[in-house]
Amino acid sequence: MLDRSHHVIYTLQNVQDLIKMVNEMSENQKVSGFDEVEVNSANSYIIEQFLNDQVNDRSDEYGGSIENCCRFALEVIGAIVNEIGADRVGKKLSILLDVCGKEDSNPEAPLTYLASQLTKLGVLYLYVFEPKDAPRHNCLQFIGRSFEVTLIASGGYNRNEGDVAIGENYAGMVSFGRLFLVNPDLAKRFEVNGPLNKHDRSTFYKNDPIVGYTDCPSLQLGTCLISKEGMVRKVSV
Repeated sequence: MLDRSHHVIYTLQNVQDLIKMVNEMSENQKVSGFDEVEVNSANSYIIEQFLNDQVNDRSDEYGGSIENCCRFALEVIGAIVNEIGADRVGKKLSILLDVCGKEDSNPEAPLTYLASQLTKLGVLYLYVFEPKDAPRHNCLQFIGRSFEVTLIASGGYNRNEGDVAIGENYAGMVSFGRLFLVNPDLAKRFEVNGPLNKHDRSTFYKNDPIVGYTDCPSLQLGTCLISKEGMVRKVSV
């Protein structure tokens, strides 16, 4: 297992090397024909570590103030934007800035600043992951006020919650993960208010290519068809 007690402090040169590596990867993505790049600043990855004031204790230009803590994230995004264009770049954020259980003391401040800077860069969208046990939309409001492009909400949403988020302009789009995994015809189920398959967490991240992935039953709809003779027949599709 990974020893989480082992920490590596990045020097300024290490940080610049990372930015250079991101730039090289962007060049490769462009050559390979990638349609879009999403930069993950959640899930305790390194960008989120810079953003979180309970983890980032640097005293140089990458730590201390909100602007400094956001500097690395913006430089990474900037490198990609310069290479492939802002209209092909998205960013994922966690609303709590939770790094291995350590939450930022005031996530609203860095996230609002970051959202405003991403608006200036012109990125395609901002994908915001909300904790499932947090009050819906409270977290999105302060980000939405600062981000003027497409805001995608995520975090255990159901159909009704998604309708409210879009209807009340908290988000422009809503992402569904577990629901889509076990309901590949989710859009149709939403359209007809059909029943939903329930996910089985024990099947997540397994190597089996079928169980929990392609063995979910499709929605059965009763459809009335009128034949040329005027007879009504009922079939399932």
